Amino acid sequence: MLAKIVGELGPWSWWVAGLVLLAAEMIVPGFFLVWIGLAALAVGVLSLLFWDAAFWIWEIQAILFAVSAVVSTLIGRRLTLRNDTTDEPFLNQRGASLVGRTATLREPIREGRGRIRLDDTMWQVMGPDLPAGTQVKVVSSNGRDLTVEPT
Repeated sequence: MLAKIVGELGPWSWWVAGLVLLAAEMIVPGFFLVWIGLAALAVGVLSLLFWDAAFWIWEIQAILFAVSAVVSTLIGRRLTLRNDTTDEPFLNQRGASLVGRTATLREPIREGRGRIRLDDTMWQVMGPDLPAGTQVKVVSSNGRDLTVEPT
């Protein structure tokens, strides 16, 4: 079937496949099909150059497309998944942004659990048993629970 389609459309079959994949990228989210579409377009360029050559059979084209799709996807991932630094490293990590701050225990820590108030929020804390009113320092964050130690 693939041989028939490639034979009828000629070198333009890869161009059509590439453009269909690029159009599908606009419909399907994920930024993945663009790399496969570019690989198909690359094979389309080679098909325009080598279409009449004896070695340019559909099996070679399919293998070249598969290899170039994997290579372009890996290169694309490397280009798009850079680890850029940000000026707000604790954005959406409110608990982690509180590490290092000090507060006064509102409720005593009993059996390893208590509460403090930081800014406008009451936080569950874990740590050694301490009476209410003790100054504590936040040493780590585990989701919504903070770990404290006396200062």
